[in-house]
Amino acid sequence: MATTGRKKTTKAAPAKVSKAAVLREKDVAGVQAEIKDLQKAHFSLRMQKATQQLSNTSTLRVTRRDIARAKTILAQKQQETQAAK
Repeated sequence: MATTGRKKTTKAAPAKVSKAAVLREKDVAGVQAEIKDLQKAHFSLRMQKATQQLSNTSTLRVTRRDIARAKTILAQKQQETQAAK
């Protein structure tokens, strides 16, 4: 069967908003709450791994990086507020 050389056109997926962009929209208290939630989730995942109930261990890495991302944005926000004073 010969192809016509035409590509199928698909609808463009909506642009994904990065996690960092979502965190930057929050205030300092919101980012701190997000960090606390992520730390609780990470602890829970660590306990699941220890009891061999965690099937996808890559989620540990993802949550660890999410925590680091949130802490970085929190530090930037705190630095901005001190620079404004």
